[in-house]
Amino acid sequence: MSNFYTDTPELKHHLNHPLMKRIVELKERNFADKDNFDFAPVDFDDAMDSYDKVLTIIGDLCENVISQNAKDIDDEGPHCANGRVEYASGTKANIDACRKAGLMGIDMPRRLGGLNFPVTPYIIAADIVSRADAAFENLWGLQDCAETIYEFANEEQKQRYIPRICEGETMSMDLTEPDAGSDLQAVMLKASFDEANNCWRLNGVKRFITNGDSDIHLVLARSEEGTTDGRGLSMFIYDKRDGGVTVRRIEDKMGIHGSPTCELVYKNAKCELCGERKLGLIKYVMALMNGARLGIAAQSVGISQAAYNEALAYAKDRKQFGREIISFLAVDEMLSLMKAKLEASRCLLYETARMVDVYKTLDDISKERKLTPEERQEQKTYSKLADSLTPLAKGMGSEYANQNAYDCIQIHGGSGFMRDYTCERLYRDARITSIYEGTTQLQVVAAIRYVTNGSYLNQIKTFEAATVAPEFETLKQRVAAMTEKYAESVAKVEEVKNQCYLDFCARHLVEMAGHIIMSHLLLQSATSDADLFGKTVNVYVRYAEAEVQKNSRFVLNLSLEDVELYRH
Repeated sequence: MSNFYTDTPELKHHLNHPLMKRIVELKERNFADKDNFDFAPVDFDDAMDSYDKVLTIIGDLCENVISQNAKDIDDEGPHCANGRVEYASGTKANIDACRKAGLMGIDMPRRLGGLNFPVTPYIIAADIVSRADAAFENLWGLQDCAETIYEFANEEQKQRYIPRICEGETMSMDLTEPDAGSDLQAVMLKASFDEANNCWRLNGVKRFITNGDSDIHLVLARSEEGTTDGRGLSMFIYDKRDGGVTVRRIEDKMGIHGSPTCELVYKNAKCELCGERKLGLIKYVMALMNGARLGIAAQSVGISQAAYNEALAYAKDRKQFGREIISFLAVDEMLSLMKAKLEASRCLLYETARMVDVYKTLDDISKERKLTPEERQEQKTYSKLADSLTPLAKGMGSEYANQNAYDCIQIHGGSGFMRDYTCERLYRDARITSIYEGTTQLQVVAAIRYVTNGSYLNQIKTFEAATVAPEFETLKQRVAAMTEKYAESVAKVEEVKNQCYLDFCARHLVEMAGHIIMSHLLLQSATSDADLFGKTVNVYVRYAEAEVQKNSRFVLNLSLEDVELYRH
């Protein structure tokens, strides 16, 4: 029987990365839980076996339940009645299946009802679920909001809310408003303290809220009277059981139809402060968004995988001029490039996840005991790496998902334009990935400082010092030549010393860094498993070479005066 985990050997390759030894060691605190929980692992091999078994269950569920319901959910969609959301029948079945399988809150500690999974296997699960149905991943994946409660709420709040999430209750993050999209400093939903009832109250409107009728909400609201910027915002927990929030409408969207995107009206809704006042945007949303962006990167990779699979299957089956269309080089080239973009973005996704795993777990340990000087340095190093790689993973991964969905339809030809084929839904679902949780342009804004401060170049040099298999040495030299073009382009921009010029060149510089980093990551994977990644790395390096050449030429030939040509 097919299984979305076991039929994709690249997933197990990333799960078994050497850094997992350190990640598991930190996450399991030297396997202290084995004395208190029957299902806790006793050593590293036991932990890895547990991840593998749970991912196999998820793969089976995605193949035989979630993917089977995807088309009907897309057609039916959720409905709004009397201020509440009614999920599509297939969505209800998916949620019920995940609850029964114990797949909610899997990254939460065992003491709170979770499985204590590190980020990496959790992201593998998100990758698989997204392949089955990107819309359902928006519901299932929002359980990751529990991480914000775990990280910033008090112990009593953790004890009340996290077990509910692990038992299957849903979450949402209520951030955006009609006049506050990417600019969250403009949030005006009002939070006021009710002295008589010793609680906070929320009043106002939120818009574009994914799964907005969830059980538990994280809400960004203005708690400080008279403020207009981010320093006046706090984070609150709203419990649907307390009432006071209604769904005004569900947005009529291009894609991800199974995921209700809601406009919410808060009328004196009771809530409670999460963490400290005034840190809602400055600290808590930043942490929340980094996790969400990693989740969208996983969603993008899952869609890329689905698009590649659909295109490959159709190309093998469809005949034109008396032969399968996969035998035509024009089609074969498209498929090879789709596969290369998929695996490059997947390598970057899991490299980022591992960085997050180390620094987040050390941060959690620091609340239990004082870190050693070595651990503090390790935490600092991995935190910087995670922060620099996250916008690349989200930005470039989502763009690749869109490109792969586009090419999937192209390979289907006229059939791809018809709703009879899965690729039409994938194309619509992919489009949002480069928009929500920060557009690709905002990812460039986040990433460019790692170009200018040398972080990306330093990381690339670290990769260059790694040994690759002899058969890939020539490819490594070609990547080194790309790096020279990248460094030359960065130097040119820095010489101009003009912010407008830097802003204009930012996308080109960030893309170059992304192509080079993904090339190195694929070289590492190919060195570990040439059968799995050997062909792909050859294809991707050639593609990256052309892209770096194009971007470098653009930057090196651009003057400050030329920027004026692009102004409207």
